[in-house]
Parts: sequence; C-alpha cells; structure tokens
Amino acid sequence: MPATILTVTDLEKRYISDLIFSGVSFQVGEAEHIGIVGPNGVGKSTLLKIIAGIEHPSGGTVSSMRGLRIAYLAQEARFTSDRDVLEEAQDAFAPLHILRARMTEIEHALSETTDDAALERLMTEYDAASVAFETGGGYDIEHRTEAVLHGLGFDESNWHMKVQTLSGGQKTRVALAKALLEAPDLLLLDEPTNHLDLAALEWLEGFLIAHRGAFVVVSHDRYFLDKVTGRTLDLTFGRLEDYPAGYGRYLTLREERMTRRLKEYEAQQAIIAHTEEFIRKYKAGQRAKEARGRATRLARLERIERPQESEKLRLSINADLRSGRVVLGTDKLRIGYKNGAQETELLRTPELEIERGDRVALIGPNGGGKTTFLRTLMDEIKALTGRFYFGTNVRPAYYAQGHDQLNLSRTALETILDAYPMEEQAARTLLGRFLFSEDDVFKLVSALSGGERSRLALAKLTLARANFLILDEPTNHLDIQAREALEGVLDEYDGTLLIVSHDRFFIDRLATQVWAIGDDRRLAPHIGNYTDYVRAAGGRSEKEKRDERKEEKREKAAPRAARPTAHTPDNGKTNGATPKRVENTRAAVIPNGTVDGRGRGGEDRRRRERQKQLAEAEKQIGAWEERLNRIGDEMETAGASGQIDRLTQLSQEYDRLHEQLEGLYSRWSQLTAEIDEMATMSV
Repeated sequence: MPATILTVTDLEKRYISDLIFSGVSFQVGEAEHIGIVGPNGVGKSTLLKIIAGIEHPSGGTVSSMRGLRIAYLAQEARFTSDRDVLEEAQDAFAPLHILRARMTEIEHALSETTDDAALERLMTEYDAASVAFETGGGYDIEHRTEAVLHGLGFDESNWHMKVQTLSGGQKTRVALAKALLEAPDLLLLDEPTNHLDLAALEWLEGFLIAHRGAFVVVSHDRYFLDKVTGRTLDLTFGRLEDYPAGYGRYLTLREERMTRRLKEYEAQQAIIAHTEEFIRKYKAGQRAKEARGRATRLARLERIERPQESEKLRLSINADLRSGRVVLGTDKLRIGYKNGAQETELLRTPELEIERGDRVALIGPNGGGKTTFLRTLMDEIKALTGRFYFGTNVRPAYYAQGHDQLNLSRTALETILDAYPMEEQAARTLLGRFLFSEDDVFKLVSALSGGERSRLALAKLTLARANFLILDEPTNHLDIQAREALEGVLDEYDGTLLIVSHDRFFIDRLATQVWAIGDDRRLAPHIGNYTDYVRAAGGRSEKEKRDERKEEKREKAAPRAARPTAHTPDNGKTNGATPKRVENTRAAVIPNGTVDGRGRGGEDRRRRERQKQLAEAEKQIGAWEERLNRIGDEMETAGASGQIDRLTQLSQEYDRLHEQLEGLYSRWSQLTAEIDEMATMSV
C-alpha cells in the first residue's frame, strides 16, 4: 500500500453562519491520482485552498508528511512580477537557480583563492552543490520548460511576452506550466482544463498519467477525470463520499450506493410506521408493557437519513417551425478580420452543408477561428471571401461564449422579460427551473457568477424556439449535473445543432459530425462523434483496439454481479499482448445508520465479522491489482525489447494471478451481498 502523505480529519468550513462542509476526512497516498467532483458552490475550491494553506478551516485538521512539497493551481491566476512567460515558468526551479548562483560564486572564489584549506573547503562545497544541482534536474531546466510550454500551447513567439499583458486564459496556462514544472510531492489543481484546447488537453492528460507524484484535481471535465484519476471524492450537501474508482466507474458505484441507502431508508421507515401503529393501538390495553418496550427501542433507534439528490436543471428546448432539408451551406469561405486593406485570415472552409437534424461539433486550437466562424454566420463579422446561406424556414439562435447576449445592467428577471414578454410569475417559474430561487432573480447580471450567467443565457435560449442552435462553448462554467441536463435536452432537441466545444464527453454524446480545423487552418468534416474522429485520424493503435475488443467481449460474456470492477483484464491467454491496467474500483460497503445493537449481539458480531472480512478482501484485491499492473508494465517492456522467454514467463504468472484475483472478486461480491442483507434485516 502507498505511504500516506496527507491526512485530512473532520474538516469544517463556515462563512459567518453558513456551513459549507463538515466532517470531511480522507487521506492521500503517495502517487495517488484523485479527482474531486460535486455541484458548483459546495466548497471544492475552498477545500483545495485549505490543504494548500491559503485558507484556514473552521474546524478539523490537515496534517502532512514532513517536508511535503505542495504546488497549488488556482482557477484564476494572478501575477505581480514583471517577468516574461519563459522567466515566470522557469521560476518553478528557484531552488536550482539559487544553487547555480552559488556554484558560480564558488567558481570565482576558487580562481582567486591560494590557501589550501580554503580551496579544499570550497571544492567540497562545490562537489556537493554540483551533485544536488544535477540530481535535481538543473541541466534539464531549459528542455523541460520548453516542453511544458509547447504542450500547453505556447510557441516561441509567446515566450517573451510579459505575463501582465496576457489574457486571463493565458495567465492560467502559465500558472499551470509553473505548477507542473515544480514537480512537487502533491499537486493541487483547480479546474486545470479551463482555457485549454483539445491538443493541450490531451498533452496534459499524458503528463498527469505519467506523473510520479500525487495530485488532487477539481474538474467538471468527465473525459479528463476518467483518463487521469483512479479515485473520486464526491463533495455534495456538505459531506464527502470516497469512491475508489475513476469517474466512469464512480458513477456506477454511486448509483449502487444511493440505491442501497434508499432501500435501507424505506425499510426502516416501514418498520417505524409499523411500530408506531402497534404502540398507538396497544399503549392502553393488555399489551401496554410490550408497547412501552417497543417505544423505548424506537426512541433509541438511530434514524437513517433519506439519500439527498442535487437539484437539477429542468431544461426544455423546442422548435416552433420545421426547417427545410438544407439548414446551412457554405461556399469556400475565408474567415478572419479586415483592417482597412490588411486581412488576417484565420481559417478556410470547403463547400459544406448541414442538413436538418445534423449535430455538428466544430473543434480546433485556441485562436483557430472557431468563434469567428460562428460570429460570421450570425452576420456579426463579414467573411473575407466566399459566401454562406441558410436554408428554407431556418430560424437560428446563438449562444455566445462570453455571454455577449446578456445585458450586464439588467437583472436576471428583466433579462427574461425583455427576451419574451410574459407574466412576472411565469418568468420566475422559468428561472426557477434554471436554479434561480427567490431573490436570485433580482440580481444584476454583472453580479452573477460564471455558472449563473451560463444558466441565464440557456434560459433565454429556450425562449427563442429556434430550429438551428449555434452554441459556442455552452458547457463552460457549468458543473457536471448541469452539463448532463444540457446534454439530455439537446439529445432530444428536434432541430439542428452547430456546437463549438472542448468537452469531449459532450461531443461524444451529441455529435453526428466533427468539423476539425487542421494545422493548415483548413476546416475538414468527419462523420461520427469525437471518438470516431480520433480513430479515423489514427489516434488509436491496433493494440488498443484489440484490447478494447477483448474487453467488450469479456463484458458481454461475464455475469455482471460477479464483477465489482468494469475494467478487469481478459481471463484468456495474453499471447504476448500487454493486458489493460487494472483499476482499483472496490466500493467500501459499510452500511450507514445501522440500528442500535442492544438485544442483537449475535447479529452485530456477525456483521462486524463480515465487515472485517470485506476489508481484508479489499486489501488483498488492492495488492493483487498492483501486482498485475506491475507485471503488465514488465510484459510491455519485454515485448518491446524482444525478450520472448521473459514474456512467456510473465504471461504465465499474469494468468495465474488473474485466476486468484477472480476468486477474490467472487468473495468480495458474496460479502457485499451478505452485509447488505444484514443491514436491511437489522432495520
């Protein structure tokens, strides 16, 4: 098991009388990759700031391993220095710069000193400093800095720009580069994917997957979380739930946990109702003594809370008018800006056509002209050359990335009433479906958060009843629940969609076409969603495809109840192929709200024994999964270097361990079922 580097115990945070969260406890192990999820406003960023020492808790403690080095990335970066991009990024190596300066001082001193004792002392210090500088990566500073800046979208032309002159998104990327270059023991990342295009996103994913240190990341990017994390902390309703799985498996485990708790709650409520009826009926009769005994036991009963569900957006977008078959056509457009006689071309399009019902996702690098293309379609910017046209009965509606369609001086309620005259109560009801309650509707748009502005813009969009929605980054500032609600309504929308988005999960669910802007600034259409586009672009190796097909075949063949993890390796022979990595996806099934054990000592002892056995099984599964992953890495190395005998030996060991792991999974499932049954019966 990895060593614990950070322990959070019973953490609580209040702002005046408002309780943000309480009882938050968890540990971070060495090299663990953890994601924090939850709705906006529940305190995820605050939790990171407390761990980083920027804010203080109202209660509880944060303790760390001695000498733990922590780097923290805030959502919005602020710089006070006058350094340029390259200098600011290299400031991550400040201790090495100090060491290099001392080495230079010693070199000068050596050239001027004639005293033998002083020379020996200086040489000893220089040797120690030189070793520390080399082992710390001092000779790779320039290479590492350039690689990270390139990966995050900064080319050489940006390196000498003053950070004070950068946009907010560029400042955040510089801060991210600096945090990554520090190579700390623990990285705390608050929405690191904001302001990154797809290329930078994929680079960051690769960097974090290979990162040897631990990190805790807050993100609403589900695709990103699924790739880089192996454990999920869910902060909702002021409490923290720990799930030993990445985002995709976490969803399944959370649903199972909530379903089990709801059953426990309903079973207990049935017992309570039955007991109360018995007490009412017999409290004054011959069975009064028995009724009093039941009343005493009922008073001692530890009540199970009803599982809470987050309030969800209730979206509905419909089109009033059916468009013709062709919704949009373009004829060799050149998109960009014109300043007098000078033209700045951003992208070119071939002859394109969007038909009724198409869902087109437009992707490309930041600054590649995606927003400019949409604004050109809305006639806000003129095309440099070429033309476009809307088809018969096409009624477009535009969602601007910067919420340009919102008047900052109006209230949320006025924004809706201006867009579509209606009774005030009807407007308030509409805003309520977008989570604006009571006095929130009287807030000025200028005072709203980014998430609130996004929800208000979506509320206004629903009133347009357009049959062609043109959406520029509609998921920005939305939490995961809101993104899922938006996906659901757009999936059922009976019109046509053109969407700019960096949310690959969002694109995968909705898109029927992907229009990609290439390095040559030309737009090329591809049939299918984002995953289809990546495959067509050669982004997946044949080995990965083969592993995926084996995984799908195993999923179909294996009974679901016997699999606590969705990513168990194939049980057949590997034939030299490196197996998929095993994810630690066991749910800790220890029932909450069990009944007071008085009078049922035998049942309590059996339940505790099963829970102890479950914990031991989970510990064994974790050790076996780590061994399988280690052997998988060795098999990949042996296969790449042509060590056939070694590969055969590792393959046999892998199969043997995998069979033992299957037995542990079966035992895990059996214990989980027994504990669930005991928890229900105890109610």
